[in-house]
Amino acid sequence: MKANPFPPLLHAFFHDWLVQQRNVSHHTVLSYRDSWRLFLRFVAAQKTSSVAKLGLSDLTAVEVLAFLEDIEQVRKSSIGTRNCRLSALHSFFKYVADREPLAIAQCAAVLRIPTKQAPKPEVCDLEEDEITAILSQPDRSKIEGQRDHVLLAILFNTGARIQEALNLTPKALRLESPFQVRLLGKGRKERTCPLWPETVELLKVLLKRKPRKEDERLFVNRYGCPLGASGVRFKLKQYVAAAAKQVSSLDGKRVSPHKFRHSTAVSLVAAGVDITVIRSWLGHVSLDTTNIYARANVETKRKALETVSPSARPGKPPRWKREVELLAWLDSL
Repeated sequence: MKANPFPPLLHAFFHDWLVQQRNVSHHTVLSYRDSWRLFLRFVAAQKTSSVAKLGLSDLTAVEVLAFLEDIEQVRKSSIGTRNCRLSALHSFFKYVADREPLAIAQCAAVLRIPTKQAPKPEVCDLEEDEITAILSQPDRSKIEGQRDHVLLAILFNTGARIQEALNLTPKALRLESPFQVRLLGKGRKERTCPLWPETVELLKVLLKRKPRKEDERLFVNRYGCPLGASGVRFKLKQYVAAAAKQVSSLDGKRVSPHKFRHSTAVSLVAAGVDITVIRSWLGHVSLDTTNIYARANVETKRKALETVSPSARPGKPPRWKREVELLAWLDSL
């Protein structure tokens, strides 16, 4: 009986290609794993079979399209999630096309499935009073509250992604002048961000109360295990709900840890910081990504509008509308 080539191909894709040869991050591996887990379960259900019995010939472009539709229509995931799942599938079929000549046509059909364009809403940031209200919610008399307060302060100070902040260890901090922190971002790219003296004091107090070894995570849960992003989102939701009672503009606003990153970027733009410096600050690969924030601050636009000379503003109708004879001539044409 001929062996099924699919299982060894998938195993080699993850262990040899992604980990050994490409050395992608652990988070990329987990994302690809979750995508394939969903896809294989979907195809098995469609064919009323088990995942173990699926072969490469079962994973056609038709099945991929049906899976993507299920993601949006049944699971109610966003277009961004749909494109993320498709990216994981594309990567595998591109890998297979180089190693299984007889499957090239099948792989090409899958690779022709395009990513879907998604609406690009305007970047929404947090106002200064909203951030202050949220930061005042954690109960700093308790270690968990103090931890949360420091974490949120770091997110706003550095514009770090949530996982970048959660991965911080004492050895990544410089708590003497010049104050700074070393962040490890996407693609294992390191960058250094300055720290405000206020943030440094918060960190010193936290480390004094909860000492950590040089290579231990700063932010841990009550059991001493590294704090997860889902836990931060859960606590932040509670803090925002409480802060909304003080600042009404927070009521109904979706606030995630990433919103602090947006707010940092918009604040830097409003302060007149050069866009290339902001790109380095946030760890963006492309300047196009950073340029989103250049269009995000309404107050900056308002100030720019105020610089326009009063003589150029439309204070009265243009001259041709005020010339009765000219209007009559135009009407006669």
